[in-house]
Amino acid sequence: MTRSANLCLCLGLMLWFSAAPAALAWPGNANVPAPSKPVDVDRYVGRYYELARYENMFQRDCEGVSADYRKLPDGLIEVFNICRQGAADGKIKSVRGRAKLVPGSGNAKFKVSFLGPLFIGDYWVLDRAEDYRWAIVSDRTGHFLWILHRQPSPSPAELASLVAKAKAMGFNTALLRFTKQPPLAHNEAAR
Repeated sequence: MTRSANLCLCLGLMLWFSAAPAALAWPGNANVPAPSKPVDVDRYVGRYYELARYENMFQRDCEGVSADYRKLPDGLIEVFNICRQGAADGKIKSVRGRAKLVPGSGNAKFKVSFLGPLFIGDYWVLDRAEDYRWAIVSDRTGHFLWILHRQPSPSPAELASLVAKAKAMGFNTALLRFTKQPPLAHNEAAR
């Protein structure tokens, strides 16, 4: 290759790599709003069921998704996520993580890790019910979105209202993947 051909190739690759992030930009929400309310951690802990999410690599093919939050003695919060592979009654897959509250966020922002210090992600409670029966959660990039509820199957009207809230925050709700949940067992109450 001639020197000018090498230069053209290098310039072309530089232009492609500089344009690639814009071309590959996630269409979820480029302008994630700040959390709207502070979070009382004592009221937030317990179980939430996932009603809908943006599909992501680590939840691929997951149904029956729930997340349990528990305060730990060291001030961190344990996160225990359950997924059922392929169906609402499929084989259980679970993962434990730890979350640290971000100072000055009104306890509405967490740093969460499921892989020790190798990967730490944002977890923002963008909005929540006054009684903590639901929460809308994302990260600062808008790549992730979860709509959570204390019940696995709230009314269609309530679900529609939560989707409308996410849309009003700028999320592309056409990208939502709705999670199939098994009915609660007779002896299981939402925590």
